[in-house]
Amino acid sequence: MDNLPVNNKVVGEPESTTNKTLETGASLVQNFAPVKRICAHLNAFHAYAHEPTRAAVEANHYCAHLNDEVRQCILYDSPEQPARIIGIEYMITPRLYNSLDREEQKLWHSHVFEVKSGMLIMPKPSAIPDAAWEVAENKEMEEVIELYGKVYHLWQTDRGDMLPLGPPQLMTSYTAADQMPDLEKRLKERDARFGADSQRKKQVRAYINEPEVHANADATWAKGGHGHA
Repeated sequence: MDNLPVNNKVVGEPESTTNKTLETGASLVQNFAPVKRICAHLNAFHAYAHEPTRAAVEANHYCAHLNDEVRQCILYDSPEQPARIIGIEYMITPRLYNSLDREEQKLWHSHVFEVKSGMLIMPKPSAIPDAAWEVAENKEMEEVIELYGKVYHLWQTDRGDMLPLGPPQLMTSYTAADQMPDLEKRLKERDARFGADSQRKKQVRAYINEPEVHANADATWAKGGHGHA
């Protein structure tokens, strides 16, 4: 029992001085080019595709552009150390989504509600003025609202797992407020940590056009649907 997490945050013994020294040395000489491509930190909530009534999972997305039509994101449970990698998400353009077969399309979700509701945020660095960041964030939202995402969680931290156990879990986004009963409470608590205001974001994003969502996307919420089963 000596290696159990403390407050569900630390697995095993604390990092040793030796490991820290090796990491520092490696960071000075190794090439971390793929990681350095990360250009956006996004925060939102995911639902389990096959168990959508289960509590929402907050995820910090660190995203990079693979090219003009594909983004790839590493998901963490926190923006601070020690942060656990809990999953991955890919985002693609409608053109690529439309090229997928019907069953594959069911694995992907839209981002329209996340953007328009203010649920999806790009946390602001403390040194950047609010007005300038709002412009940058809205530009990001103008792009993300068009994209389809496919996300798998590898570590079910919400149920207290001490390691990433079991098979990957297909997740999805929310498409309506009533799908997440504690939405207001979760957003208020999240906003307080990041110094954000979801309600204001909802208002200032009113101008962003809502794209038509493909009928096969968001399969969890379709009538009679439950994930891709």
